[in-house]
Amino acid sequence: MTSKIATVSQYGQKIWVDNISREFLNSGALAKMVKEDQIAGVTSNPAIFFKAISSDLRYQEQLTQLKTQNLTPLERYEQMAISDIREACQIMSALYQSSDKEDGYVSLEVSPHLAHNKEGTVKSALELWNAVGKPNLMIKVPATKEGIAAFEELVTLGINVNITLLFSLSQVNAVWDAYITGLEKRSSKGLPVSGIKTVASFFLSRVDSAIDDKLPTNLQGKTAINLAKQAYLDYLAIFHGERFKKLKSQGAFSQYLLWASTGTKNKAYSDVLYVEELIGPETINTVPDATLDAFRDHGVAAERLTNDIEKADKVLKEVEATGINLEELGNKLQIDGLKLFDDAFDQLLELVK
Repeated sequence: MTSKIATVSQYGQKIWVDNISREFLNSGALAKMVKEDQIAGVTSNPAIFFKAISSDLRYQEQLTQLKTQNLTPLERYEQMAISDIREACQIMSALYQSSDKEDGYVSLEVSPHLAHNKEGTVKSALELWNAVGKPNLMIKVPATKEGIAAFEELVTLGINVNITLLFSLSQVNAVWDAYITGLEKRSSKGLPVSGIKTVASFFLSRVDSAIDDKLPTNLQGKTAINLAKQAYLDYLAIFHGERFKKLKSQGAFSQYLLWASTGTKNKAYSDVLYVEELIGPETINTVPDATLDAFRDHGVAAERLTNDIEKADKVLKEVEATGINLEELGNKLQIDGLKLFDDAFDQLLELVK
């Protein structure tokens, strides 16, 4: 019987899993999910690696060996992470090949301490890219002003990127502009633009969590979904529009929206809210284990992203009429998100000292 998660692909959406650990990789769990659930990619972050390294004894032997070498905590962590990411890339490699490089990607994040350092981000991204040495690696970069500039340069260099911590429409549109500009620079140099995969990670549940208590009941739990719908309308206009047409004819991939932060935080809402309501073509949803299990149990796949999508702007205007500035909110949530990434990364480095 086809799993409920696998049925999502019928509507043109890819499901990725937001998890990595040696148990997950070595037990065959990821390979099984690729086969049975049609999982098409993997994302990781410092908090996920902290949980893995602190709870899985398989890391201790490598850590003991690394501590005999003259390495910084950052270098120790990166060597352990690189081992896992390389293994995950290998597990996903058959899908990467069979999908003509559309699927099968694994994300590894640069240090969040580099979020406001363009040159440092590019340097670290290239080092991680070369160290992993797998074509289906995707370097994860926060979408700060400097991060977006680094992203454009990495695209120009032909590197796959997951640009993350997007919370507002202006942020995501700036990312798409940087992506297309990077590809145009490659094309102008006679370099190929095909086979370069990037995604724009748009965070959802944190938006509702931040403002629901300030909204009337009829608008609660509606902001993130409608921001996503408006972003999708923007995506369609850009990647099915004139500017991208030439690049598309040269084999360039559209930069899909990747729905992130899709675990439901408010217990009053469905535990699969940010999966069910955002299923639609040319999108990706990266889902944490608990939410995947919930969807596998009682989720219902249907194309809902386009339902009432023409009303998204109206809903967002109603939210802003209550006094909430969604652009300012997006900037604040990105700053808060970076702080969470920084804290998790510091805890991770402390763990491997």
